[in-house]
Amino acid sequence: MTTSLQDHFRWIPDPRTGNNKKHNLLEVIILSVLAVVCGAESWCEMEEFGKEKEDFLKQLLPLENGIPSHDTINRVFMMIDADVFERCFRAWTAELGQSLQTTGTSGERELIAIDGKSVCNSACKHQGLGALHLVSAWSGRNQLVLGQQKVADKSNEISAIPALLSLLNIKGAVVSIDAMGTQKAIAEKIIESQGDYILALKQNHETFYDQVTNQFNFREDSYSQHLDKGHGRSEIRTCKVIHELNWIDEKENWKGIKSIIKITSERIIGDSRTTQNRYYISSLQADAAYFNKAIRTHWGIENQLHWQLDVGFAEDYNTTRNSQAAQNLAVVRKIALNILKADKTSKASIKAKRKMAGWNHKFLLTLIANKNF
Repeated sequence: MTTSLQDHFRWIPDPRTGNNKKHNLLEVIILSVLAVVCGAESWCEMEEFGKEKEDFLKQLLPLENGIPSHDTINRVFMMIDADVFERCFRAWTAELGQSLQTTGTSGERELIAIDGKSVCNSACKHQGLGALHLVSAWSGRNQLVLGQQKVADKSNEISAIPALLSLLNIKGAVVSIDAMGTQKAIAEKIIESQGDYILALKQNHETFYDQVTNQFNFREDSYSQHLDKGHGRSEIRTCKVIHELNWIDEKENWKGIKSIIKITSERIIGDSRTTQNRYYISSLQADAAYFNKAIRTHWGIENQLHWQLDVGFAEDYNTTRNSQAAQNLAVVRKIALNILKADKTSKASIKAKRKMAGWNHKFLLTLIANKNF
């Protein structure tokens, strides 16, 4: 097993022809990843990073023809097959995740959270381009991005989620998805892939939703409560679970369903108090304590992935309009995020780690040495 980026990405076919191969394809990819790890957020910044760090970078890469221009880097990412690039990313991340497992976590079932996010500034009204929308899978155990799937134009996450599930190994894992993914076909696909599911239930399934919410007025089979305090606020999360489900209409159409769950979140900030109820269905027959923890872990995809991409990587401000280049650049950001997340030598934020890597060659070498670069 190898977690080397170079080993995984060297197999990408070079789409360039003729005299357009001045710079080695793998070197362009690795340079771009290093630049993004160190704070670059555009093609121009990748070039400037390379120029400023050229002597240092030549300790890592041959760079026989120097640093590629930002136009060259951009063109390369416009031409790389996005599906192939994503496949290499998934393979690298899968092995990175295995290398990070410890004795304390290896026996736990993996929880994979799936959710979508748009890259806002990739849209262009003048060109009739909508924003690039990607559905991503997030490892709750290893805190890594496992993969992504582009939502096709004039489509939605309902079609992208099964495509992403087909690309992942979810055997033995618990897959959690927000309400958009609460579809009978998606539940069936997860079960047939030998995984389990926790799916959010909202009023887009009106009759089913009404049945579930009403049932919690009469019974519960398991109960758990958890209190979080910090930063001047408190949150009480109460979980109730019902396992006896013979009353559900069309139960046989929700493959594997064994539990319904109610989470009540009560947030207290000063004199302000808000309460929210959320409902879920699951193929697991687990207790309320498990579901309380698992559903909280699901929201890590919002806090540890989407928020990090926006705040730590300024993803929403990136104006790459070419769909293939934007999709490939999104993968580069996720490679960089995984490298930074996998580092346990510093407790600094992702944003701070990027700056540290750009300032301090020793810290950058620590980051990439951990991945057998």
